[in-house]
Amino acid sequence: MSEPLFLKPVFHEKIWGGKKLATEFGYKIPSDTTGECWAISAHPHGPAMVTNGPYKGLTLDQVWDQHREAFGNAKGDVFPLLTKILDANDDLSVQVHPDDAYAAEHEHELGKTECWYIISAEPGAELYYGHNAKTHEELADWINNGKWDKLFRRVPVKPGEFYYVPSGTIHALGKGIMVLETQQSSDTTYRLYDFDRVDKTTGEKRELHLQQSIDVTTVPHVDPQLNIEKTTVGDAEVTTYVKPPVSPHFSVYQWLLKNGTATFKRQAAPYTLVSVLKGEGEITVDGQSYEIKKGVHFVLPYQVKEWTLTGDLQIIASEPGEE
Repeated sequence: MSEPLFLKPVFHEKIWGGKKLATEFGYKIPSDTTGECWAISAHPHGPAMVTNGPYKGLTLDQVWDQHREAFGNAKGDVFPLLTKILDANDDLSVQVHPDDAYAAEHEHELGKTECWYIISAEPGAELYYGHNAKTHEELADWINNGKWDKLFRRVPVKPGEFYYVPSGTIHALGKGIMVLETQQSSDTTYRLYDFDRVDKTTGEKRELHLQQSIDVTTVPHVDPQLNIEKTTVGDAEVTTYVKPPVSPHFSVYQWLLKNGTATFKRQAAPYTLVSVLKGEGEITVDGQSYEIKKGVHFVLPYQVKEWTLTGDLQIIASEPGEE
């Protein structure tokens, strides 16, 4: 399979979702208030479908199960990564995710470490990121007694920033923020606080998971040290946001081309996930060129060792870790 695997995203309506996924990326979405685009997904809650080549019509999880050679015969029961775009028209619930060990025991799936590239943010927009408790006893006291103003850290954000959110980190996107999220392929989250919102389908407040949140939250919170690196490949500016050992589960990059050309050669990773955030151009593989533009998502499988990008493009790419 010496060509990209182009994918049809899956959309999920959320209580906090906005309308920008349709207007910003031109997606045709049944609902006008979606919230989440699962762009590169093999998760059973929303697997993306391949739209070209010999695997056309298969979902990404089916390709993983039936054609593992496309991923370098990588080990593991599930495709390990998930790429989303999230459009927050309101604050998301404040959450925390378990690590692999806790998730395997209690949820029977992967843990959830994730990261965010900030696509856009309204003036004054903030993240919930980390907490102020110094001990687990203090954490439990503040959670059980609803001392949210004491507990939560709020961080102002701007477009173009990057945040790494390892499992155990209390976090939430705030109103007016759109991100590209790279994460482990897991849909397990523990909801700590939801602003007393009522689910319109049930008429009830959404379920909270206070004890699980206390169990899995890292105390004290420490901001990760990322050592973001910038290099050039041809005409492209390449930013490495995170990679092993800081992030054992994935590496994440930005490829920025301004009316130029760049040829990339894959190093050690068996495959690469690619999302076009801005612009348009072409990707050339084995002499065959494919048009790409804002809102397009694809996987470069194991057989694609080299590719050339041409045009005016902002891309976020990721690769699996070395686990």
